[in-house]
Amino acid sequence: MDFKGHISLAQGRCHPLTILDDHSRFSLCIAACINEQRETVQEHLIRVFRRNGLPLRMTMDNGSPWGDQTGVYTALEVWLMSQGIKVGHSRPYHPQTQGKLERFHRSLKNEVLRDRHFIDLNDAQRAFDIWRDIYNQKRPHQALDMQVPATRYSSSPREYQEQPAAPEYDEGDVVRKVQVKGEIYWGNREYTVGKAFYGRSVVIRETTEDGIHDVYWSRHRIAQIDLNLQIVTAGKKI
Repeated sequence: MDFKGHISLAQGRCHPLTILDDHSRFSLCIAACINEQRETVQEHLIRVFRRNGLPLRMTMDNGSPWGDQTGVYTALEVWLMSQGIKVGHSRPYHPQTQGKLERFHRSLKNEVLRDRHFIDLNDAQRAFDIWRDIYNQKRPHQALDMQVPATRYSSSPREYQEQPAAPEYDEGDVVRKVQVKGEIYWGNREYTVGKAFYGRSVVIRETTEDGIHDVYWSRHRIAQIDLNLQIVTAGKKI
């Protein structure tokens, strides 16, 4: 999943959002977006998930809104994780990690975007829909033994959860709700575990190391509290 940069319209800009199935190369989405914000991405992902089911894993870039190069969780990542989707990111400065999507983008550019002038987002979306149908249903792909992507693709049996169930923790666990700035309160102290978890319940658990406690959201370890130094380390790098 990624954006194919942006293109100028007679009225504003278009940011094409693309989602490609890694196994079949089936195009799940080419959306003419007004911006590259999380809310916009999430809106289109919901449509895809309702129609095609939930993937086991999604790979995306490190930049906004997908990830954060400092290692903190983003709201989009946490939302995907709440649906049981494993989130992965391409290595910085290694675009080949998403090589299939990069090749897809080149085809989109050469066959749809180059030397074309669209009036507005609706005009661009019509062109995307026509090309996506040709790409999925009619064009043989060399890497697929000259089959079309639609013959290799099957939707996921995992249904999108409109309201994912909240994590269940063990009786006696120390549970705290994350506040608006990403903080929790425990032992009369404030610890920041990440703004992306705002409104969600996390659990604090002892480790085998004296004074060290891990913070979990669902089954994901998201932070570690050191009571000896009274500090917290949060994010994906712990």
